[in-house]
Amino acid sequence: MDQATPQVILAVERINAYYGESHILRNVSFTIEPGEVVCLMGRNGMGKTTTLKTLTGLLPARSGTITFDGREITQERTDRRAKQGLAYVPQGREIIPHLTVHQNLLLGYWNRPALPGDVSEQAAFEEVYQLFPKLTQILHRPGGVLSGGEQQQLAIGRALLSRPKLLLLDEPTEGIQPSIVDQIEDVILGFKQSRRFAILLVEQGLHFAARLAEKYVVMAKGAVMAQGKSTELNADMVRQHLTV
Repeated sequence: MDQATPQVILAVERINAYYGESHILRNVSFTIEPGEVVCLMGRNGMGKTTTLKTLTGLLPARSGTITFDGREITQERTDRRAKQGLAYVPQGREIIPHLTVHQNLLLGYWNRPALPGDVSEQAAFEEVYQLFPKLTQILHRPGGVLSGGEQQQLAIGRALLSRPKLLLLDEPTEGIQPSIVDQIEDVILGFKQSRRFAILLVEQGLHFAARLAEKYVVMAKGAVMAQGKSTELNADMVRQHLTV
């Protein structure tokens, strides 16, 4: 690894977060290495989505630190975190309903930091179209009329165009037809193999997660109950935590 590259792309240290006076996240700590796929697991209501919202700045951390790509971002605005390469595909996908598919994609591209020798806009979009060919057929449709599967493809494509260093995916297979689930799995596997960016994936389906995860972080009641590489904490061990 290049000496200028941090050993971890994300370090979360003893984060506490609240909704009003309700204490939701309790001393949450974990790390993600560059290019790593980490699955954040846990039953409903255990703090997984709240963790992602805290990482993006949508919910402020009351205490603790978040370090991203070697820089502490705990108090930074959401838009500044996005500009640094933190991309978020939320559970509801949050497609802008009155904008077309192409216009939604442009929002991701316009957030892309410029780099020397960068590929053209056409080449950047072409990569998304190769991953999700369906989008080329619906470019001029408003985002609000798309199916759940089409919206999910669009949301991931939009995030990819922002050139992420860490991609946060909140239950990307929820409510989506099986054929699209398979396609999304293939896309994530491709990202994993290319190591271009890290992925933090919230996923209820243990079978789906087990095929992708290199590391598990298991939450219960707003705290991390277990974590480890998939070689150390296998799917059966994770299942035990999920059923307690």
